[in-house]
Amino acid sequence: MKDVIIIGSGPAGLSAALYVLRAGFSVTVIGKDNGALERAESIENYFGLDHPLSGHELIETGKKQVANLGGEILRDEVVGIAWDGDYTVSTAHNKIQTRSIILTTGTSRKSAKIKNLDKLEGYGVSYCAICDAFLYRERDVAVLGNGEYALHEVSELLNIVGHVTLLTNGTEPMVEFPSEVDIITTPIDELTGEKSLESIRFSDGSTLETACLFVALGTAKGSDFARKLGIQLDDERIVVNEQMDTGLPGVFAAGDCIGGILQVSVAVGEGAKAALSCIRFLRS
Repeated sequence: MKDVIIIGSGPAGLSAALYVLRAGFSVTVIGKDNGALERAESIENYFGLDHPLSGHELIETGKKQVANLGGEILRDEVVGIAWDGDYTVSTAHNKIQTRSIILTTGTSRKSAKIKNLDKLEGYGVSYCAICDAFLYRERDVAVLGNGEYALHEVSELLNIVGHVTLLTNGTEPMVEFPSEVDIITTPIDELTGEKSLESIRFSDGSTLETACLFVALGTAKGSDFARKLGIQLDDERIVVNEQMDTGLPGVFAAGDCIGGILQVSVAVGEGAKAALSCIRFLRS
């Protein structure tokens, strides 16, 4: 059992980890990669640098600080969060229990450009299998994605719905899916339906009738976890108060995933605020 799991290994997450570790609590930071900062060639507008650093160098320095204080850093992909008195964080390769969570997942820079996808959100388009699977029990559904996150959503659905079809939208599956899942790799043209989703039309003119499309593209975002946990969202931004508290006991958020000014300095400060609030929660 960990005291804190921090999801996201960018500046907000690493900053939070430093504060929590110095307060004497156990921390695991989980991140699939270094996020958008990895692509920054030269950072000069950050306090304390006497010469420019690349985003990669700055992140790696932060990781060394966390490791030197005894923090654990896992290079893994978080695919789900569940609650049963404590939180269980599922990754592509493990399950870890924790007393609290700090979401520092950054923000998505891409989305699927499929006609009518936004229009049908909540009307046959879902972003949370664990939330909505029961609504489609014994009915045929589809999952949009091709990686570990999509596999997790497929696994949640298989024992509840009638049949699951995986749609990769023109890409090849990156992981192995269960044999009972049909896989369609043809690009998607549009979703059809007036009041709710009725079918999916592909670029070759074929169609698939389905009751729901569960979107699980790429890596799960902060907003995906927020939806699963019932945390309030403003568009795709996680809503927090001044203390970085999401309103769900023991769950805090910081950095680009809550919106605002998307800068390293801001993310570091918000990570510190989230950590201090988390420390108060653990001590209480």
